[in-house]
Parts: sequence; C-alpha cells; structure tokens
Amino acid sequence: MTSAAAGPTTGTPAISPFRRLVLIPTPTKQCCGFMIGSALFAAGSAPWLGIWMGAANANICYFLGAWFFTGAALIQLLTSGAVTVPVEYAPGQMLRAQWLAASTQFFGTLLFNVSTTAALTAHTTSADDHLVWKPDAGGSVAFLISGIFVLVDYFHGHRRWNPTDAGWWSGLINLLGCIAFGVSAVGAYVMPDGASVDNMLANTCTFIGAVCFFVSSLIVLPQWRSAGR
Repeated sequence: MTSAAAGPTTGTPAISPFRRLVLIPTPTKQCCGFMIGSALFAAGSAPWLGIWMGAANANICYFLGAWFFTGAALIQLLTSGAVTVPVEYAPGQMLRAQWLAASTQFFGTLLFNVSTTAALTAHTTSADDHLVWKPDAGGSVAFLISGIFVLVDYFHGHRRWNPTDAGWWSGLINLLGCIAFGVSAVGAYVMPDGASVDNMLANTCTFIGAVCFFVSSLIVLPQWRSAGR
C-alpha cells in the first residue's frame, strides 16, 4: 500500500487531513452517509416521534436525510469501478451489476431530493402529485432496481445461501428496505381530493425502510467489522 503523502523525492504535495476527510470517497463515508440519512428518515416517519414533531419538522428531516443519501450514493458510484466488463459474446462489453446498482441508486436519491425539497413548500394537490409524489415514486422504483442489482452483483462471486457473511445479510436487508419504500410510495399516492391513499401505511413503511437501510450499512461498516474480528 502506498502512502497518500509525498515522498521526499517525488515533489508531490501531501494531502491535508481536511481534504482527505472531505474529498476522498471511502466505504466508511458511504456507510455513515446512508446511516445518517436513514436515521433522519426514521425520525421523520416514526409514529411516536413524527406525530410529536409535526409534518413540517418531519419534512425537514426527510429533506436533510435525502441529501445524506445523495452524498453516500455519489461515493458509492465513484467507487463502483468500471462501467463495463469484457465478455466473450456480442457486443463484447456488458454493464457491471455493481455500477448499475450504484448508478440507479444515485438517480433515485436525486429524485428524493426533488420530492423532499418540494414537500417543504407544496401547498396544492397538483404540486403534491407532480413535485412530491411522482419523484418519490420514481426514486422508490430506482431504489428497488438498485437493490436487485446489489444481489445480482453479490451472487456473481458468492453462494446464494450464505448467512455467515455480513454482505449477504446487507444485500437482503437493503432489498427489504427498498420494497418497504416502494410500498410507502403506494400508500402516499395523492388522490384528487388531496388526501393520501393510506398515510399510516406510508409512514410505517418509510420507517421500516429507513431502519433496514441503517442496519444494512451498519453491518458492513469497515470499522465495525474490523472491531468484531
């Protein structure tokens, strides 16, 4: 392993600790970003907490959480490696499942940014439908596709039944969270009268999905796994 700091003969300036902390993408930053974002989503949707804080504060939690999701997803995309891999059959290149998982998830987080930002100011049924629900539903679909690609990538190099591996659990729990977010989007569908189909279902499944994403990232956190060895 080479050091990031320059040797005495290279003339390359050393990377400051601040720049290393902020600019260099790492799995630890990715996991922590998803965990913070998940915690904020869980806080906004928790039945006993969301009611107490009110819709406005819950929407602020979602808004902030979505940005942590986006930052973590960007790190995941930047560290996902090459877009394609050579194959022996036509057309000679195939998109990598790991890159597809990262790219679709990043796209989904951008849609959540649109949705959670609009939720802070939307006051009409039309705005709730077009600017809040539709991006939220699109982001949930993107997350679900990403969750499937995560497992496809995992199964390329591992057994399909591998409960002793944290990565196996992480992928399955992540997919469960994606499904929960999808169900939440169904419950949050805005009807013509401005009401949601099932607000309790939407909040409950958002909370379940957020907890799943938190656990999925926690169990593969590099420092956590190292400490358990």
